Parts: sequence; C-alpha cells; structure tokens
Amino acid sequence: MAEVLLQAERLCAWYGAAQILFDVDLEVRRGEVVALMGRNGAGKSTTLKALMGLVPRRKGGVRFMGHDLSRAEPHECARLGLGFVPENRRIFTDLTVRENLAVGRQPPRRWPDGSAAPAWTEAPLFALFPNLAEMPERPGGQMSGGEQQMLTVARTLMGNPYLVLLDEPSEGVAPVIVEQMAQAILALKAQGVSVLLSEQNMHFAELVSDRACVLEKGQIRFAGTMAELAGDEGARRAYLGV
Repeated sequence: MAEVLLQAERLCAWYGAAQILFDVDLEVRRGEVVALMGRNGAGKSTTLKALMGLVPRRKGGVRFMGHDLSRAEPHECARLGLGFVPENRRIFTDLTVRENLAVGRQPPRRWPDGSAAPAWTEAPLFALFPNLAEMPERPGGQMSGGEQQMLTVARTLMGNPYLVLLDEPSEGVAPVIVEQMAQAILALKAQGVSVLLSEQNMHFAELVSDRACVLEKGQIRFAGTMAELAGDEGARRAYLGV
C-alpha cells in the first residue's frame, strides 16, 4: 500500500467564535486523488485552509511527509511541498502568465527514499495547459475565469509540491475548461502527485478521484472509494442531494 503523505486526526477549526470543523479524520496517500465532497457550507474549503494553516486549528493533529503541521504557518507548509490552489484563484492580475509562474518557483524535491519527485517547469506546464501556452505575456487580469484557474494550478505546480490541495476546480468555469482541468488532475496523478480536492460536482469527482470523504456540517459522514460513493444512493441523496 502506498505511503501516507497527509494525515489529519480529530481536526477542528474555527472562524472567530464559530466552530466549523468537528474531529475531521482523513488521509491522502502517494499518487492518490481524494475528493472532499459536500454541499455548500459543509466545511470543504475550511478543511483545506485548516490543513494549510490558513484558519486557526485549536485542536487535532496534521502530519505531512513526517512533519507535524499542527502549528505550522502557510509558508512553512508550502516550503515542505504542500501546495494550495484557492477557490478565488488569487493570481497577480498585473503580472503576465510567465511572471505569475515565476512567483511560484521552488527548487526540485526528492522523495524520502532519495528518488526524484515530480518537477515542473514552464515547458511541461504549457504542455499540460495549452491555453496558457498561447498567452505567456498576457496579464492575469486580462484572462477568463477558467484561464485564471489554470494559471493558479500551474503557479502552484511551479513549487514542485508532493501534494496539492485543490479547492473547487470545476466551480464557475466553462465545461471545456472543466474537462481540461480533469485531464490535468489525471496527468498529475500519473506523475505521482497526490491531490486532495474540494468538489461538489459528482461527475467531475468520479472522473478523477480514487476515494471520497463526504462532509456535512463540519463532520465526515462518509469515507470510502469513489465507486462505493457512486453506488450508495442513500449517502448521495442525504449528503450531496444527487
């Protein structure tokens, strides 16, 4: 069985006085895509932000590549090889595509056994996202929402992450971009990059994911293979409304 890269145990998180996550347990293994699913407001984005240290984690543990991230700051998580693609994209609108990619650059990494981890430069990223290859000098602010989404993923990959936290990649973009995003995630998996993605789109999740964890009101209500979730009509109706 593949090694566990990321593990959360009894993870709790708050926004101010409001508790959002309640004892969330999950793990992501090497070369695996895990879908974190649930309705709007279930706690999906908060889970990713809590793992990355972007919201207070007052209880529970987070381990990544053998490191305790329970009190780590976001920049410390990124330096260890944990990538984060936010839902709101947050590209630099005044910088070109090439300049946005340069901002995310980190040195190549190696796995604990000494073998080379996936390394990303501009050329393979342009092959992965042909739309970006056609506009390398275009400012980020002059791109469509879907193109900005691709750029955000590509910029994160310039950090050569072992694992990417990907927040709502199919939300609010054209169907053709959704299809390209699915192909990109499968390409990442083939390279050995792990992905934990927050997603509501059942069809999209089925295309790319090995396993699924379903959140409702900040608690894990279902955990199993993607095929098990697809075949469990009761769970899908109760927690996803599909």
